[in-house]
Amino acid sequence: MGTVFEVFFDGDCPLCKKEISLLRWLDRHHRIQFTDIAAADFDAAAVGSDYETLMGTIHGRLQDGRWVTGVEVFRQLYGSVGFQPFIFLTRLPGISQLLDAMYKVFAKNRLSWTGRHNACDKGTCKI
Repeated sequence: MGTVFEVFFDGDCPLCKKEISLLRWLDRHHRIQFTDIAAADFDAAAVGSDYETLMGTIHGRLQDGRWVTGVEVFRQLYGSVGFQPFIFLTRLPGISQLLDAMYKVFAKNRLSWTGRHNACDKGTCKI
């Protein structure tokens, strides 16, 4: 079976790289295409998006070309490597909303949490 899901990840993010490394190891059947949006040769326009959008939240593309974002990307990733029987748990009421809220906090703060965010606001930088 070939690639069934493409994930667009920030290869400069230390936390993201750790998870992608685990997923690469788990992806023994090569069902995932890993696309590093931080790579020098990555062109967001070539995939129909822009860099800022892709950096704002994790994106994935299904085999039929449809885009998914946020927690759904992780469901697709872990489902692709054999964790499909557990995905239903992440869709349960309450758990689904909690995961969505937690991911939104992470996505909003991941650059500063990984030491990559320039804390400049309106020309004033905080140290």
